[in-house]
This record gives sequence, C-alpha cells and structure tokens, in this order.
Amino acid sequence: MGLDSLEYSLFRYERSERKLAFRAKDRKEARVWQVKLRRKLRGLMGGFPRRVPLEPEVLERAELDGYTRETVLFQSREGLTVFSYFLVPKEFKTPGPAVVCLPGHGQGVDAVVGIAEEPYQANFALQCVREGFAALAIEQLGFGHRRDERARKEGPGRTSCQPAAGAALLLGETMIGWRVWDAMRGVDYLLTRPEVDPKRIGMMGISGGGTTTFFTAALDRRVKVAVVSGYFNTFRDSILSISHCMDNYIPGILKTEFAFQRARRIWELFGAEDMLEMEVFEGEHQFWGRGAFRFLKRVL
Repeated sequence: MGLDSLEYSLFRYERSERKLAFRAKDRKEARVWQVKLRRKLRGLMGGFPRRVPLEPEVLERAELDGYTRETVLFQSREGLTVFSYFLVPKEFKTPGPAVVCLPGHGQGVDAVVGIAEEPYQANFALQCVREGFAALAIEQLGFGHRRDERARKEGPGRTSCQPAAGAALLLGETMIGWRVWDAMRGVDYLLTRPEVDPKRIGMMGISGGGTTTFFTAALDRRVKVAVVSGYFNTFRDSILSISHCMDNYIPGILKTEFAFQRARRIWELFGAEDMLEMEVFEGEHQFWGRGAFRFLKRVL
C-alpha cells in the first residue's frame, strides 16, 4: 500500500459493496428499490427535523422590468431562517408553474436574480422568469446572506461552508441534508402562494445548487422536474478525483452511485424514459440552460 491518500481512497472505493445498486428486473422490484433508497439516503444525510411554521416575512417588494421581486424570509427549522427571493412575471397566468432555484458557490443567490454578476451562474433564476416561470431563489446555507461573520469580512465571494459542514458532521448530520431540508421547505413555501400551481413545481441548480437539487428531487415527490447543472457524474470521477468543498459529501454515499446511462435504465423500467434528458455543451463549469428550458416547458 502506498503513501498517497487519494490512491487509498480509490482502493477503498473499488472494493466498496454497492448495497443499493439498481438491479431491479421489473417495475415492481424498481418500486421496492426506490423506497429502500429513499429511506437509506435520508438516514445517510442525518435525517430531517419536524416541520415548524414557516412564518414567512416579506421584507421588500420591487416592481422591475417585466417581473416583480419579493425578498422573503421563512423558517426552515427551529432556530434557522432561510433568505430567498420570489420572482413572478408580470404577465403570468395563475396558478402557474414555479421553479425553486439554488445557486452554486460564489456570491450566492444575488448572482442568480440579477443583483450581482457572476458569469457561471448566468442569473438563471431571472432566466426562468423570462421563460415564463415563477421562481423561488433560495440562499443556500453558508453562501451570501447566510454566511458567518468571518466569511463576510473576507469578501463577497467567500463562503462559510467548511465550518458549517464540519459542525453538521459533528452533530451526526450533513450539510447536504441541511440544504435539502431548506429546499423542501422552499417547496412548502411555494404551496402557500396563490400564484403557484402545486402540481407544477420544478427545481434547478448549478454546481453546489445542482447537488442540492439532485438529492432533493430524489427525496421529495412534489418536485415534478429537476434540472441538475454542473454536478451530475459518478462520484469516482468527480468528488473522488477533484478537491471539492466539504458540503458535497455524504457518509457512505459511494455505495449507491450511478451515472446517466445506468439512470436511463431506471427511467425505462418506470416507463418514463422521455422524462430523462442530458445536454452536453462546449464550455466550462457554467449554467447553460438551452435544453433545460425546453425540458421545463414540456414537463411543467
């Protein structure tokens, strides 16, 4: 055995049993697998708390070019508040489709609603509005408006993911679990809005927001469609081969990994192969969206 820690990680990975790998032969077996996977994934994330009242508070309402933007706070769990923006096109037939938008690392939610500039995020929540969707853009824990004081002093692009993710692990939980719960509570909030059709809710995220979108969609059946940008991969070729922020990690998750071609087999068994698409484009780690918006319009 060598001295290289990454080599050791790959050694362990190759010998890990995929306890929940998809091996179903028909739809009945696939549904049993689905239930087991959701239960196991919840446990690996550290579980979720009981729901508390949302107690939403609108801090500001702005009439902008073609849309309205509200700054909204709501309660995720006891002691934790979520900062968000709710955007609605001015020509919006209600109740209509809505998308929960989750930013990646960087300047946070302001960079997806047209307040801050961050090219890789491409103001994608604002793009949703331009495409005819309402959007709830959530500040992820550790980003932007939800950073600790140290990160605030270091500048607008700094995050406090590392200490928060470490604290979550010490508590027997995970940062992904915390963020997924925030996203689920975002869906709860959308269900209180008369503008939103409860059967037409989607979710979209880039990078770290893609992570949260991926796992939330796996667990919350109210999310009708999910757009995962800059995250979907095998764990071996992503977070095992490149240095990532700690908020990408869930203990034991390697035992259940699968990539797109294996995912396609799952969708086929459920008779939903037309509900899975992947768009590969020439570019860097960035939001693209062309195929995503076509897909959203077809499904929502």
